[in-house]
Amino acid sequence: MSIVPNSKVTRLLCGGFVLALRVNHTICDAIGLVQFLSAVAELARGLPAPTVSPAWSRELLEARSPPHPRPEPDAVAPVPPPPGVMVLRTFTFSPADVGAIRSGLPPGLRNTATSFEVLMSALWRARTAALELPPNEDVRLVFIANFRGVPGVGLPAGYYGNACVPVPVLRTTVEALLAGSLGHTVELVREAKATVTAEYVRSVAVDLGVLRRRPYKAMANAFVVSDSRRAGFHCLDFGWGVPVYGGPSSAVFGVSFLIAVRNGDGENAAALSIVLPRPAMDRFAVEVDRLFYQCKASL
Repeated sequence: MSIVPNSKVTRLLCGGFVLALRVNHTICDAIGLVQFLSAVAELARGLPAPTVSPAWSRELLEARSPPHPRPEPDAVAPVPPPPGVMVLRTFTFSPADVGAIRSGLPPGLRNTATSFEVLMSALWRARTAALELPPNEDVRLVFIANFRGVPGVGLPAGYYGNACVPVPVLRTTVEALLAGSLGHTVELVREAKATVTAEYVRSVAVDLGVLRRRPYKAMANAFVVSDSRRAGFHCLDFGWGVPVYGGPSSAVFGVSFLIAVRNGDGENAAALSIVLPRPAMDRFAVEVDRLFYQCKASL
């Protein structure tokens, strides 16, 4: 059964079903895809029209003449092949878990840092420690920002195109990252988020595109994270209720996803899907447990 091209529905013996889709990311992003699926779901439930009308509005993201792209990052060495046998694992973080990590921050950050800033900072440090890289080697954090609400861009509520842009690369050495405090890493993430202005969006998402240059090339020791928790996959209802899971089907080495889920206690939680070499995955799990233990012990 196919609802739309490049989609597939698998019916399960329990009466449930799995809906899988493949999309071109240059056409839409996670929020745009959910907007489309929500429209299909609303029509399936008998609504006469979608609640949110689709808006094309691509003219709002036309390149400037002449283009004014930001300088691209410095050239980096070719990315080596992934080391060893890779394993995929998902880690779930409850509100209490995030609160425990947050408790280890300085007072000025404890009440202001977002869950994304807290999780990204802690998980980047844990992943770096788990990989056991040389102390003087560079490590990088790249995360994806949604620029729909950025002042000066002016995208309408129904815009379903790709409105994602990579945030400037955070780069430091293994030694500096792990020797520094969690609070310092949170401040780095926060400063990077603040650079996503209308000028940055037009430079990276629009002007570089018309010049057919990618804003960021593959980089060694990079941890790329896309936060899809606010996209709304977990809220889709085709008439059978909200899904047990909604989000990417997998992850790859170096690219992870934060996903909205419900944990065993029925709480809204965050799940990280991550791929690492098997020994590093075991160490990553230990680092995450150690992080919670240290933070809770400090309370």
